Amino acid sequence: MKYQMTRRSLFAAGTVALAMAAAPFGTAQAQDAPTLRFSAVFSDQDIRARMMERLAESVADDFTLEVHHGGTLFGQGTELVALQRGNLEMGNIAPQDIANQIPAWSFLTSAYLFRDADHLMAFFASDAGGEMKAMAEEQLGIHILGPTFFGTRHVGLRPDRRIETPADMAGIRLRMPPGEAWQFLGEALGANPTAMAYAEVYTGLQTGAIDGQDNPLPNVQNMKFYEVMSQIVMTSHLVAFDLLTISSSAWNAMSPEQQEAFQSAADDAMAWSAAEHESSEAALAEYFREQGLEIYTPDLEAFRAYAQERYLASPLSADWPEGMLERVNGL
Repeated sequence: MKYQMTRRSLFAAGTVALAMAAAPFGTAQAQDAPTLRFSAVFSDQDIRARMMERLAESVADDFTLEVHHGGTLFGQGTELVALQRGNLEMGNIAPQDIANQIPAWSFLTSAYLFRDADHLMAFFASDAGGEMKAMAEEQLGIHILGPTFFGTRHVGLRPDRRIETPADMAGIRLRMPPGEAWQFLGEALGANPTAMAYAEVYTGLQTGAIDGQDNPLPNVQNMKFYEVMSQIVMTSHLVAFDLLTISSSAWNAMSPEQQEAFQSAADDAMAWSAAEHESSEAALAEYFREQGLEIYTPDLEAFRAYAQERYLASPLSADWPEGMLERVNGL
């Protein structure tokens, strides 16, 4: 599986842009390499942090990749605007953030859309996926290198309430990231979505400000959410991915040869990351059981039917590209 990445640089300085365009990929002096600042909300313990290290090493002769974890450079949900304004070169962008500006992209944030990581990757490699990427480039001025799979999202809860159907989620204050698409996803699971920054989730669970959160199992481990939860409900409601994105101006400043080499390096790093995430998920469920959490699978068909009904009845689906759902299902 292949994934990709983001950047917008000191190319804004004309001399740097000219120098980069003139120098073939692989020949620039390290001290003259443009700096690409990358911002992400994931922690330095995340598999994707190591993915970025691998990418940085691969392109070190031509670029200085400056990685900022944990939302320390830009907070969750603000990276996209920073890219658009020229304040950031590269970012780990949630599709929900793109959907906030392009309503048609809400299609890619809907629950139970992709079956697994392979299905996700097949879509973005298809003509249909190319159309969605082109839409973002034309309207937002960003170049999407590809999706970065980071696990399948499940619901983790603090209270001991047994969850079998969406009706059992009634009244659950489920932390979801800010933004309409994220909040609607929480509603489509039957919960009361509560907007909260990722870095605040542990304390929110610990104090009871929220009842639960939804994340892939590797994130639950990295952020130690399992320490303040009693159970994980394996809802499998979203094949989780972000988008490694580079501003169009920074991408277009590269020569075709530079673009090809950078894309190849990103593909290699992200293929490694995807494989690491897939292998870790299987072992983590057992690890969490050993930590005292109850792990079980609810009525997935009930959740799927309820979520799809909510989406199709909502104004969000009115913006979905015609025929796109059928094209996804046909892959």
